[in-house]
Amino acid sequence: MAPDESVVQVEGPWTHRAVHAGGTRFHVVEAGEGPLVLLLHGFPQFWWTWRHQLTSLAGAGYRAVAADLRGYGGSDKPPRGYDLPTLAADATGLIRALGETCATVVGHDWGGLLAWTMAVLDPKCVHRLVVVSAPHPLRVRRSLVADPFGQLKASRRAIGFQLPLLPEHRLTRHDAALVGRLLDERSRPGWPAPDESRTYREAFRIPAVAHSALEYHRWFGRSQLRPDGRRYARAMRTPVEAPTLQVHGALDPVVLPRTAIGSSRHVAAPYRWRLMEGAGHFPHEEVADVFDTELLGWLNDPEPDR
Repeated sequence: MAPDESVVQVEGPWTHRAVHAGGTRFHVVEAGEGPLVLLLHGFPQFWWTWRHQLTSLAGAGYRAVAADLRGYGGSDKPPRGYDLPTLAADATGLIRALGETCATVVGHDWGGLLAWTMAVLDPKCVHRLVVVSAPHPLRVRRSLVADPFGQLKASRRAIGFQLPLLPEHRLTRHDAALVGRLLDERSRPGWPAPDESRTYREAFRIPAVAHSALEYHRWFGRSQLRPDGRRYARAMRTPVEAPTLQVHGALDPVVLPRTAIGSSRHVAAPYRWRLMEGAGHFPHEEVADVFDTELLGWLNDPEPDR
């Protein structure tokens, strides 16, 4: 039997609640008081990927809010709306629904791509930007063509997700064993622990999550030559004006560091690049203490370096 949404109600030093933005209900987890830091997860995870940062940010005087993205966890799972402009509008609407006009936005993987998008399409909502394991979207587009034996090859699973129906079945059968393998393949040896993998596998088996998560990949792939994809690419040529911290794991096998590092050309504000040794695609979990030290040091720097 497939689990229900209660599996994402993980207890801890935080509060669970539902927030409505733009007609969509989002499950958010909140800790601390102070300036808002919005945490956006990637594939194939949910808000729980930020459990370490919820604690460390709250302890450092920030209001940390981790959200389940559209289609994941305890948030609504509508049949459409999985393009990056809509997802970015979800997140900016969420900031306003939380009673703020802007926030520091921290995004990992797909959460990072939509964070880049927010900073371009609604720049007044993004005070500072932190992207983890997520090149600028135009870098992704360019690298898939220019680096066929590197980034294109590393993206082969995502290319396979373009097929209808079959990927959903493969990801959820045998208690979502493939989700566990994806986490293992993309991370440093020794992470995730069995209980961490089991938590992600259970959350991915919530009805409609697998389909929704794959729709992110399908829009990005299929829109490359469509009018909506071309409009998005043109819009993303606008430089990012928010101070930006970009963090990447040196061992990341799915988003190569050489793909990510060129993102600085799209930032017109102070920019800092940090390559984390010994980490794969999930540095905020694999080396959480190192990541948190870097994140908090940058957030507390009134004049982040260029």
